Amino acid sequence: MPGYEPYPDLAARLGKHKNGKSCWYVNKLDDIDLEVLAELIRRGLADLGRKWPVEPG
Repeated sequence: MPGYEPYPDLAARLGKHKNGKSCWYVNKLDDIDLEVLAELIRRGLADLGRKWPVEPG
C-alpha cells in the first residue's frame, strides 16, 4: 500500500496535521479542510481499487 506520499499537493492544502507513511494525524477537525480530506479519501480508495479490485459477491 503506497500510503499518502503520492499526494503532496493535497497534504499542503489539508491544514494542521502530522502524517506517517499511511496515516494522517489530526487533533481537531476544525484544523483541517474537510473538502481536502474528502479528496484524499477518494484518491486513496481509487488507488486501492486499482491495485486490489473488489467484485460484487
